[in-house]
Amino acid sequence: MNQKPETTPETINSVPICRTCGSERVAKDAWACFNRESGLWELEQVFDAEHCHQCEGETKLDWMPADALQNKRVRELNDRFRTLGGNGTVVVTSGIKAAGDAFLRTAIEAVQSFTDFSEENDPWGEHDFGAVSIEGQKVFFKIDYYDPDLKQGSTNPANEALTHRVLTIMLASEY
Repeated sequence: MNQKPETTPETINSVPICRTCGSERVAKDAWACFNRESGLWELEQVFDAEHCHQCEGETKLDWMPADALQNKRVRELNDRFRTLGGNGTVVVTSGIKAAGDAFLRTAIEAVQSFTDFSEENDPWGEHDFGAVSIEGQKVFFKIDYYDPDLKQGSTNPANEALTHRVLTIMLASEY
């Protein structure tokens, strides 16, 4: 039987989050002792009390793989951009343009309102691809991540300052 291991503080590459709101802005009570030789504070003891700066109160911590948090942030930025509220560029292909202004408006509205993401069509949970049907034609949309100068891929799509998103809307037949 192959069970997924529980994510705990001892799990490599996991981070604590607030059980109530999911924020990473959490703290625990601790003592630190100053080391005269190194000139640094050293953690001496960690206590049970846990606090969330987002909720502004006591909380309990859950542990989440760091990659899952990055995917969550990418998903949030993609959703905001896809609904045309974030920074980036929208590109439509010649096939979409040739279908006429009404088709283009309908395609944009369909992309903005798309919510049918699943494990099958969104395996990384980033909401960066989708397919809709408009007037009997399949339309794809895809979000790609570039550096701010559009010269290469983004080094960190979860960081809005390092990423220029490009949303391409195309007919499936143009893919």
